[in-house]
This record gives sequence, structure tokens and C-alpha cells, in this order.
Amino acid sequence: MQKGGNKGVPGRHGGGTVAPNDGLPTEGPEPQRRPPGLGALARFFKEYPHPDENQRKQLSRELALNTNQIKFWFQNKRTQTKTQHERADNSTLRSENERLHCENLAMKEALNKIICPTCDGPPLDKEERQRNLQKLRMENAILKEEHEQVLNSYSSFMGQSPTSLQTSSLGIGSSFSDTRKQFFGQGTGGPPLDPEQIPRMEIQEMEKSIIIETAAAAMDELEKLLQMKEPVWIKSPTDGRYFLHRDSYDKLFPKANHFQASSARVESSKDSGVVAMATSNLIEMLLDSNKWRDMFPTMVTNARTIEVLDSGSYAASLYLMYEKLHILSPLVAPREFFFIRYCRQVNSNMWIMADVSYDFTKELRDASSSPSWKLPSGCMIEDMSNGTSTVTWIEHVQVYDKLLTHRLYRELICGCQAYGAKRWIASLQRMCERFSFSMGLTNRPTHELEEGKHLLLFSVIDSAEGRRNLMQLSHRMIKMFSEILSMSSNLAFPPTSEWNNSGTRVSLRQSNGLGQPNGLIVGAATSLWLPLSPENLFNFFKDDKKRAEWDVLSNGSPVSEIAHISTGTHPGNCISIIQPYAPKENKMLMLQESSIDSLGAIIIYAPLELQSITSAVNGEDTTIIPILPSGYIISSDGRLDHKGIGASSSSNMSNSSGSLLTIAFQILVCYNALSEQQQMESVATVHSLISSTVQKIKVALKFSELD
Repeated sequence: MQKGGNKGVPGRHGGGTVAPNDGLPTEGPEPQRRPPGLGALARFFKEYPHPDENQRKQLSRELALNTNQIKFWFQNKRTQTKTQHERADNSTLRSENERLHCENLAMKEALNKIICPTCDGPPLDKEERQRNLQKLRMENAILKEEHEQVLNSYSSFMGQSPTSLQTSSLGIGSSFSDTRKQFFGQGTGGPPLDPEQIPRMEIQEMEKSIIIETAAAAMDELEKLLQMKEPVWIKSPTDGRYFLHRDSYDKLFPKANHFQASSARVESSKDSGVVAMATSNLIEMLLDSNKWRDMFPTMVTNARTIEVLDSGSYAASLYLMYEKLHILSPLVAPREFFFIRYCRQVNSNMWIMADVSYDFTKELRDASSSPSWKLPSGCMIEDMSNGTSTVTWIEHVQVYDKLLTHRLYRELICGCQAYGAKRWIASLQRMCERFSFSMGLTNRPTHELEEGKHLLLFSVIDSAEGRRNLMQLSHRMIKMFSEILSMSSNLAFPPTSEWNNSGTRVSLRQSNGLGQPNGLIVGAATSLWLPLSPENLFNFFKDDKKRAEWDVLSNGSPVSEIAHISTGTHPGNCISIIQPYAPKENKMLMLQESSIDSLGAIIIYAPLELQSITSAVNGEDTTIIPILPSGYIISSDGRLDHKGIGASSSSNMSNSSGSLLTIAFQILVCYNALSEQQQMESVATVHSLISSTVQKIKVALKFSELD
């Protein structure tokens, strides 16, 4: 008999020799009795369910059990515990399944007992409901057809387009619609977006509810972002731009990245400013895709309303829309968005417009060639009750660059200055100012009145109708020029050719649209960096005395401005009619518009016959006048903070800052088709023209040593 076997063993009753049991193997047929060390094993198991060898030896000495018994007991105990947990989980799942089954039966029973709310009668069966639904769809189609017929008939009688009639039915800004037609015109005459690319959508009720929820969530997030300051919004110490602090934003609004590629990036920016337009007119412009495109001609190259989900009033409107954005240069990639636009009135004088991308059908997603995703963005518009509005703009997008951004525009694009909120605000302010001048809402500046004494022709431009008509023609010229900058779909020549290696993009297209000359048109564009501030570069191009130094079309001869219409308070914001130095029998003039704002400038011109300009000034239809614009786009390079374009006339030169200049030309080659060899020769001619212009500009600015 073993002596002292129970010493130090913590048994239930404190003593006695007991045979091990309860999960421990026994060596003889002794009566089954409870082991005195079971409680100690259980307590030890709670803290150390997997004892190591030293712990098992310690327990063996204390409980007078061999190590194998200890080992097997712990194995059995772990198995028992696992089994108990599985039984508990199974019991819980079984109860949950029974509860869901009962709820399902109750819901089925409730559906079977639904009564018709109209007649308080028994419910309709499934077949009857399908027949009624089909009948309603047929009636809806008939009503839509009748509605379109009425609109077409009324538009033929009133001379208005069905689109303008539908817009006026919203009850907002009807007078603005009429004046907008006089100011902006009907369109550029370019090829419209292929309807097959953006097919009509038949939105089911379930998807409509998802769209509404998505729009509501975007509106809620945008409203919070408009109210937040630091640390969510951070002010850049270099250019004063506000951008989102990613960690703070992700904690408040967690969401998965739409693009998982390493080259994807997020751009965020916020800016605000006062614009010279009433809030009701701004809301109308934002909700109409055609007016949206007209208000931002140098940014929005295409736009369309895919579906109108709710347009009862601009106090709460919901649209599915498409837009294509492209700016500055063919070296800058365009961006396309399919998105929801939701407008909501916050109070009596404030509205919020929220945009957010949405996964439409596969056909719509395939129609987009640029992967861009709009996170909750938009603007807040506050009515100032004096014909002006305060606009706060937030731009928040995720973009995936399949190809790296060109080195010339890398700082500008990645710094959120190209497509950022500041550019939207600056463009909106500039176009609202232009509109105000076109409608005579602003007094003509002193410099125009003084220059008017020297005008030799077109004194009728002093009439409001003549001024508006000429501004309408010039606006169409700007829109057409902006469209030709997107050459990715029109490249007709291999990238290894001489002109593509030199940084020049070329296109060859057959034109037969309204407002464009019929025939084969060759376009070419190039971009370069110059160590000169944007304002000084703009002043160089605006100086008529220096035009002969760079304009190859003037053949080195001086030009004279024979008519002038101001479109803004800055002297450079104007429309000019320029007469090249040529024999008197030459009746070719040049229509030119120049514009400058806080971020850049444009100078766009097109040769026109004297008869065409005269008809425009006399108030005749300008949409039939063929026009082929060329011109220049000036932008800061985004590397250093400029003091502001238009703020100072001093040169702002530095080794690390300057301007980005884009030059684009179009030439009508012929009215008939050309052979491949003739096409190549035409392109080479245009390339030579643009290369010669670049060299002349560098020589005139004394930068000929630049590459």
C-alpha cells in the first residue's frame, strides 16, 4: 500500500484514499467512487485546458495519479466541453429556424388574407394581378405617346423644343429659359451621343427604392461634409485648398474602395464663392443636362439625362444623369460619370445638390471608357436675395488611371486643381458674369466705351439683340473648340509617327453636321510648358501689335480690332471682330473670344466671312453659320501658388513654376474623300503649321532655347 498518497491532494472532504474515476481510467474492479482531486482538475482546466508536461507531473504528484491518467482526463474533458458547446449552438440555431419558419407562415397567411383597399373585397390571385399590371403598362405607354404628341404639336406652334417645354413644366425660371436660348443657342452642331451607348432604362420598383436610398445617403453625407471643418477638412499650406483628411473621413463614413488597383487615387476639394445669378436659375441649370453643358463649355463636353425619377419641383428632384468631363489638353484624360443627382431644399433660401455614382446596367457601364467613380459630391446654394447666390462646392471622386498622367499635367491633375472644386466655382463665376453682360444686367465698362469711339464698322452691335446674337455665336465656337480637344477616339495615325513623338495629337474626321463646314477636317493639338505667369502669357496673346509675331495666318502683317463686346469686368474678357491686314477685296474677318479667370485663360478664334458676321449682328439665325475654331488654352502648371491671375500684372517667373499652353488648330482639307497618301500629306501640313506656331511663340517670348 502506498504511504502518504493523499498528502497535499485537495479532495472534496479533505482526506481518504479514493480510486480515480469520472473520466480517469481505473486499473482494477474496485467500486466506482468519486476521485477526491476532481474539483482541483476542473479548476485547473478552466485556466489551463492544455497543460504541458511539467504541469501534468505536478498534478500527478498532488493527486496521486500517474501522468497518463492526467493526460487522458484532459483530453476527455476537452472533448466533452466541445460537444456541449456544439449542442448549445445547435439548439440555438434550431430555435431560430423554428422562429423564422413560424414568421414565414404568418406572413404567407397575412398575404392570403389581404383585401383590396379600394373595394374592400377579396384579394386578387396571381394571374389577375399580372393581367392588371400588364394593362397598366400598356396604358402608361399610350399616355407617354400622347404626351409626346402634344408636346411636339405645341412646340411646332410655339417654336420651342419639347425639352424646353418639359423644363418649363417644373415651374422654375421660365424667363431664364427664354434668355438662355438667346445667349447660348441651340447647340454646337456636332455629332450627338449615340443613343445606343446610353439606352433608355426601365427601372423596376425595387431598384428605384435602392436608387432613392443611395441618393438619400449621399445627401446626408454631403450635408454633414458641408458643415464640418477640421480635422475632417484640412487646408493646404501651399495653395490654401481644402481637402479631406482620409483617416478622419474613413472613420466617419466607412466604405469600400470602388477601384482596388494600386494606380487608383482619391481626389477631394472644397471651395466657395459668390456668383451673379439667382438661385432659381442656378437650380434650373443644374437639373437640365443641356444647360449644365452650356454653363460649363470648357469642362463638360457631353451630358445627358438618362431618367427622371422625380421632377415635381426643384424643392426635391431626382435624376439619373451622364456627363463627360474634359479640359485643358488632349494629354489630360477625360472622365465619364453615370450618377444620381438629387436636389433638396433645406430651408426657404438654401438648396443642396448631391451627386453620387451608381452602378447602372451593364450596357451603361460598358459605354464609359474612363473608369471614374463619384463619391458623394455636389454643392450648397444660398440665395442672397439680390440676384446673386453663394455656392459652396465639394468635389470628391475616385479615379483609376490606366495610363499614368502626362508629366506636364501631373502636378495639376494630382493636386486636384484640374477637376477640383475651385475650377468649378471659377468657371461658374465666369459664365454667370458673361451671362449678366449679355443680358445687359451690368453696365458696360469704361474701357469699352472709350474704345467704341474708334470702331469703324458694326455700330449696330450697340443694340442688345446684336450683342446677344454675336455672343451666342461665339459661345457655340467655344463649345466646338472644347470638343476637339478630346482626340482619344479620333486618332487616325500610329503613336510611333513623328508628330505623335513630338507631343502633337492629330485627328482626321468627316464633318457634315449643322454649323460646321462640310468636308474632311484635320485637327492638331499640342501642349507645352513656358516659364511665364498665366496672366503675362494671356496679355501677350491679347496684344494686337504682337500678333504678327506668332500668328502664322496673319503672314507677318498687323491686324486691327474693328468691334469689341465686353463679357466681364476684366479688360481681357471680351469678344472681338478682327480684320487681318489684307487687300480690300478680301472680305474675311476673324471672330475671337478671350476669357480669363483665377485658374486660367482661353483665346479662341475662327475665320468668318463678312456676310456671316453681318447676319449674326443683324439678329439672323446663327446656328446655320459654319464655323471652324482654333485657339489657345492657358493654365498654371500647379507647381507653385500663384498670387492669382488678374491680381497683378507683374511677371511671376521661377525655375519651378510657369504656365501650360495648349495650341489647337483645325483646317478644312477638302469636300471629298482623300486617298491615304493625301491624308498623310494633309496631316503633315497641319503638323508643320502647329510646329511653326510653337517656334514663333518661343522666339517672340525669348524662350527659343526651351525643348
